[in-house]
Amino acid sequence: MRLRIYKRKVVALLLALGAAACALALWGGGGGGSAVEAAGEEEAAAAAGGPASSSSLSAASSSSSSGGIPGGRPSNASWSPAAAGAWSASENETLRLRSLVYRLNFDQPVRQEALWTGRGAAAAGEAALAVVVQVHERPEHLRLLLASLRRAPGAEKVLLVLSHDVWSAELNALAAAVDFCAVLQVFFPFSRQLYPAEFPGSDPRDCPRDLGRAAALRRGCLNARYPDAFGHYREAAFAQTKHHWWWKLHFVWERVRVLRRRPPALVLFLEEDHYLAPDFYAALQALWALRRRDCPDCQLLSLGSYAAVRGGFGARADKAELKPWKSTEHNMGMAFGRDAYEELLACADAFCTYDDYNWDWTLQHLTVRCLPRFWKVLVPEVPRVFHTGDCGMHHRQACRPAAQAAKVDALLEANRQHLFPAAMSLAKRHALAPVSPHVKNGGWGDIRDHELCKSYRRLQ
Repeated sequence: MRLRIYKRKVVALLLALGAAACALALWGGGGGGSAVEAAGEEEAAAAAGGPASSSSLSAASSSSSSGGIPGGRPSNASWSPAAAGAWSASENETLRLRSLVYRLNFDQPVRQEALWTGRGAAAAGEAALAVVVQVHERPEHLRLLLASLRRAPGAEKVLLVLSHDVWSAELNALAAAVDFCAVLQVFFPFSRQLYPAEFPGSDPRDCPRDLGRAAALRRGCLNARYPDAFGHYREAAFAQTKHHWWWKLHFVWERVRVLRRRPPALVLFLEEDHYLAPDFYAALQALWALRRRDCPDCQLLSLGSYAAVRGGFGARADKAELKPWKSTEHNMGMAFGRDAYEELLACADAFCTYDDYNWDWTLQHLTVRCLPRFWKVLVPEVPRVFHTGDCGMHHRQACRPAAQAAKVDALLEANRQHLFPAAMSLAKRHALAPVSPHVKNGGWGDIRDHELCKSYRRLQ
């Protein structure tokens, strides 16, 4: 009975959110005034490429510096009534930000759309490509990624989708400066910034991470019955990344209207701390042609590698390898088509209930437990996507993205004569067998996370 009541509360939250989205849609279509104006004309201008100088936008932007939580509300363990009172002063700003995000996701303004739908479209024989970037709150990394995309021949043919989980004037300005390709910003509507003191953010009534289950039951905190496999309770900051990845996957494939009018053959998934080689577009097209020719049952292409690249590119730049997909090796610069997405869609329940807060380790689990067959991936011997983010959620050292990018540029410049292959050939076939996750990381035991995750396809 307790479980059913708990799930009912989650469903009530989702229904309320859906009703709000419908109301916004009707409002926008019924001539009852502009929702963007009601949320703030300056913020809308920033998202559409105009100036962003209002005090309210500054307040929204400053929230990201305190973990994306307006007012910088402390963690569950240190919450107090006084802290709650301090947060309530920014509650109206949070509600206004939610309204703006819902409206922008509904309107979907695409800048330079003609480059995707018209004269700039992919040539005959090329795969129409959407590049989707998951953006959190590291503007310097995003600036470098966009600069690397700008210099790449073929970039003008892609649709760039920036999927944000933080509203930030600085990030919006970077997006507005993209003038070399079609670009769309979308916003994860269940972020910690938009729900700072309630689920899916950190509800002060939730159990602290390390509270034992017996103590949690005595205390009566909201999620006392649902620790993870290691006895820990959810941490919103860690849960958000998996939520955002799964929501973004559905939204891009199902709800982005410009992609429904001109469906892509491939979607390349990147993160803000990735960095592109100048020939990433040419290499991806060559890999796609190789897949059609030599490996039609390869579900994924992967342009990235975490391994250090040593020596000259030489004869390797036009060679690829066939491997079983591993989350620790092939989660950077993943590209796949509608067929792979639909296989994932059939595994939504398995994805949403697997007790691991990492989306990539969860995918690894699906390859052996749910998908009709384990994933095979084509990987270039020379990577075309690099990592500048050796800091952040899983790292403790200081971020030095510019230094990392400079090292990559030096490597690419030393080998520029080997870039832009006319075609790729399959140089090596590795032993093909399913790869199981070597560990389950937990952090995803809360039933609210499960139910919200499963709702994304329905609540668009």
